[in-house]
Amino acid sequence: MSNSSKTSLLGLSQEALTTICTKLGAKPFVGKQMAQWLYGKRVKSISQMSNVPKSLRETLSEQYEVGRKAPIKEQASSDGTKKYLFPTSDGFTVETVYIPDGERGTLCVSCQVGCKMGCAFCMTGRQGFQSSLSACDIVNQILSVPEYEQLTNIVFMGQGEPLDNLDNVLAATGVLTASWGLGWSPRRITISTVGLRKNFRRLINECKCHIAISLHNPRSEERARLMPAESAFSIRDITSELLPYWGKQADNRDMQRRLSFEYIVFRGENDTMRHAEALVSLLHGLDCRVNLIRFHAIPDSPLQGAPESTMVRLRDYLTAHSIFTTIRASRGEDIQAACGLLNTEHQKNNS
Repeated sequence: MSNSSKTSLLGLSQEALTTICTKLGAKPFVGKQMAQWLYGKRVKSISQMSNVPKSLRETLSEQYEVGRKAPIKEQASSDGTKKYLFPTSDGFTVETVYIPDGERGTLCVSCQVGCKMGCAFCMTGRQGFQSSLSACDIVNQILSVPEYEQLTNIVFMGQGEPLDNLDNVLAATGVLTASWGLGWSPRRITISTVGLRKNFRRLINECKCHIAISLHNPRSEERARLMPAESAFSIRDITSELLPYWGKQADNRDMQRRLSFEYIVFRGENDTMRHAEALVSLLHGLDCRVNLIRFHAIPDSPLQGAPESTMVRLRDYLTAHSIFTTIRASRGEDIQAACGLLNTEHQKNNS
């Protein structure tokens, strides 16, 4: 566990920073200055906030710290992908992956250490649940990654389920998108979820980022074998919830946010034409896209990735039925690409 008894400032809103300042006897505008130092200039210590009164900096330093933490481990792939291991505020570690692609630089961030969802194809799920990341932990992955200046997109597709830690995910995206924060457009951020009834509507209504649903099988009984969350909130229920927002005939159709469905293609499990037909039926009426994903093998798993020819056949069938479909390029296969492998290895080596 962390030995620090100080509260981190990173991840706090400008309003929260202002409240801290005024409680310590400073003028409200100092909160705005602190936000500029934290998010605009990305300082690592309170002492660097040079236009904040020295006496206030000293008082702040007694109770608070910025909360920036550098990665403790790095793996680099031959294709330019880099996987980082970051320490968290409560003494765990979590993975973050930087994926360069031409002029595009995507950062895949985590929101939990371990995960409760127990998906059969996910290494993180095997760890069990250990901790939910604070807003500070989430924002730190972004600000402290060495390639920060090259980032164009952020995806919450790393370790953990965002809907199981939604308050901190929303606090982090608030920092990312606010004018006093990093000033990113929410259209540059995607939040991925398996779909939990709890917090699902909150995600839609309180967040303007793109949404990606982890689908992986359109047939309920088969999806439940891969993803236990299906039993509590079925994929049919999920698509019904989405229709008022992304339905092609919806009165209040959301034309700004993209809705996508993630589909890892497993040999003999979800790659047949009956699955393709079920996908067309399931997604009928939704303005969405499907991303077909190659399976990154994990140890001792009976699941295998489908061949390229199968993925092309699925893509072409869905496209022919008016569902925009892509095959996502596989990245980082030579550096334990599956999410959770690096963290699992680190835990074993330090146990």
